[in-house]
Amino acid sequence: MTVTDRRTRCSWCGDDPLYRAYHDDQWGVPVSGERELFEMLVLEGAQAGLSWLTILRKREGYRRAFDGFDPKIVAQYDARQIQRLLANLGIVRNRLKVESAVRNARAVLSLRESHGGLAAFLWSFVGGTPRRNRWRSLAEIPARTAESDAMSKALRSLGFGFVGPTVCYAFMQAVGMVNDHTTDCFRHPGVAKLGSAWRIGG
Repeated sequence: MTVTDRRTRCSWCGDDPLYRAYHDDQWGVPVSGERELFEMLVLEGAQAGLSWLTILRKREGYRRAFDGFDPKIVAQYDARQIQRLLANLGIVRNRLKVESAVRNARAVLSLRESHGGLAAFLWSFVGGTPRRNRWRSLAEIPARTAESDAMSKALRSLGFGFVGPTVCYAFMQAVGMVNDHTTDCFRHPGVAKLGSAWRIGG
């Protein structure tokens, strides 16, 4: 057992090395890049009914299958390309989820004109800065909030799919809109420090 292995982490990440790496390096770190945000929206939607570890194991497959999550390219996928995706073992082969990802890419492009881009739109639900929570245990962390409810409603009105309130809150946690590392987790103070110095567009 290494020193790293002895550090206290959020209980949800368990012992899997891939899960731990995601928890330690990515989860809760603020993200503002359009591709990165689009990727997490697609992946969080793909997780519906599955475990996040399943999605993590397919993440590289998703990046290859969806052209690096470039919304401009994905938005142009036609029926033939969707059929190709449905035959791809590297992703979750669910027609509704695949078709939703393509529609979501088109909606992302529309946001560039109507709302100043995906990042500005999504981060507006937390006022442009991460929320600094201080949960003591996993049991205290909500599955959805008023902000995720509002985000879900707004995204749906713009044509996005697989963006229910719980999906939106998981997305908010993943991209650092909220710091939901528990206070005993070694990442809580580091993520809090990142959040205190971060603002969308700044």
